[in-house]
Amino acid sequence: MRILITNDDGIHAPGLEVMRRIAAKLSDDVWVCAPETDQSGLAHSLTLSEPLRLRKVDENVFALKGTPTDCVIMGIRELMDTPPNLVLSGVNSGQNIGDDVSYSGTVAGAMEGALLGIKAIAVSQAYSWDDGHRSIPWETVETRGPDVIRRLIDSDFPNRTLVNVNFPNCGPDDIEGEEITRMGSFSHGLFMEKRHDGRGFPYYWLRFGRDRSERREGTDITALANRRISITPLKLDLTDEAFGESLAERFGED
Repeated sequence: MRILITNDDGIHAPGLEVMRRIAAKLSDDVWVCAPETDQSGLAHSLTLSEPLRLRKVDENVFALKGTPTDCVIMGIRELMDTPPNLVLSGVNSGQNIGDDVSYSGTVAGAMEGALLGIKAIAVSQAYSWDDGHRSIPWETVETRGPDVIRRLIDSDFPNRTLVNVNFPNCGPDDIEGEEITRMGSFSHGLFMEKRHDGRGFPYYWLRFGRDRSERREGTDITALANRRISITPLKLDLTDEAFGESLAERFGED
């Protein structure tokens, strides 16, 4: 089995090394094409207004000055002589659940794999803050990840469908099992924080300020809160069929 790895945290991210170790337990034919710098929050974006600079880091390991989507296309279309059987995106530092899936570069890397007809899995590890620093239990995803991915590989993925896997913020022995989930929803918590530079000119930072989300059974949010591994199948067809049927009554032919 041939595996292509990407991420959105960048080529130097510790989660990428974790993913490489996970992949090594699954195959001896592993390739990496990851962004040169952090691309978090860029979702399924392409680099269209500047060239893509490629740097070889090691054997079958490349850094690209681009987005996760760019990296998957580069890996499959340019670097590899035959396509991979699996695209793994991550391991992301932090969960990618609920509405945040729409912003996630990690999920977008897997999304591009699915668009290219390849099994694709996004993997993220939840964490906590400890005295202003991230406390990330990488041992959880590294211990439990290979088995989850193996079972997913043995499944038949529908066309244009990917899987988003999130590991809870706890040790591997504290996991309460796995759960097939759906996307939950958060209150919108992005705000503009206005600041001023040394000359008094304004500039802005995006600030997160969500309220505690409602925990609904069956969602990725609730699964992580219950220390369960969340496994969410995502399809690329965003069509709201029920709403479409309602609109057809208003716009249908006379």
